[in-house]
Amino acid sequence: MKTPSILSAAFAAVALLAGTALHAQKLTAAQLPAPVTTAFAKAFPKAMDIEWKQKGEQYKVEFETGLFRNDHEAWFDATGKLLRHEEEVSASDLPEAVKAAIAKDFPDFRTDDVKRIEAEGATTWIVELQNGPTEWKVAYDAAGKQLQKQAD
Repeated sequence: MKTPSILSAAFAAVALLAGTALHAQKLTAAQLPAPVTTAFAKAFPKAMDIEWKQKGEQYKVEFETGLFRNDHEAWFDATGKLLRHEEEVSASDLPEAVKAAIAKDFPDFRTDDVKRIEAEGATTWIVELQNGPTEWKVAYDAAGKQLQKQAD
């Protein structure tokens, strides 16, 4: 099954990136390979508040879009290939199947934060749910299948 391995890779990538944050090198747009800047401009033409970092062989960019300044993170390789894109979204943006799964599995919980992660051709939804002091971080595929759950 491809999706769980993508999710595991996504969680591993987040942990790896968090662990190497101190070793990341901040970059200006002029320091980036031309294919990276071209691909970024094409994929995210309305990006603002752009911050680039190099982490190993990958180029991470944090930026915002829209009137509500939605937060994004994207990773590119040196050829300009978009490897991963994370976007903070509203709970109303969740697919109906994911909303139904949350209502069934977490009936008394409220949705705090939602991220849409696109990597390797698959979309994963990471949802932070809270009910009093109990908090869960749960990953779903677009069909509403729970992929992973951890206490938050």
